[in-house]
Amino acid sequence: MLVSILHRATGDALALLGAPILVWWLYSISAGPGSYEFFTGIMTSIPGFIVMIGMTFALFEHIYSGLRHFVLDAGAGYELQTNKLWSSAVPILALLSTALLWFFISTKLIG
Repeated sequence: MLVSILHRATGDALALLGAPILVWWLYSISAGPGSYEFFTGIMTSIPGFIVMIGMTFALFEHIYSGLRHFVLDAGAGYELQTNKLWSSAVPILALLSTALLWFFISTKLIG
């Protein structure tokens, strides 16, 4: 149940928050250096990083949950143990993927 709710919540977050951020980023690129600097100034602040990390988690969770649903739609993975395993693995994999990606990003920003 939790994985299903997370799947819907992360899809909503990506649509309602991620899409406008993407459009804002594309607009700021096309509007010139001042607009892009304003965008990067906000998105590289502490609240901006929190939003970007949250969007990264939402993306990974939605992808992994979508793959789980794809396998279930194919008729596999309905065994109780398998279903519980994948239900537990989805948020853990999303957290690990998010942490790994942001660790990689932080090493590139610092060094």
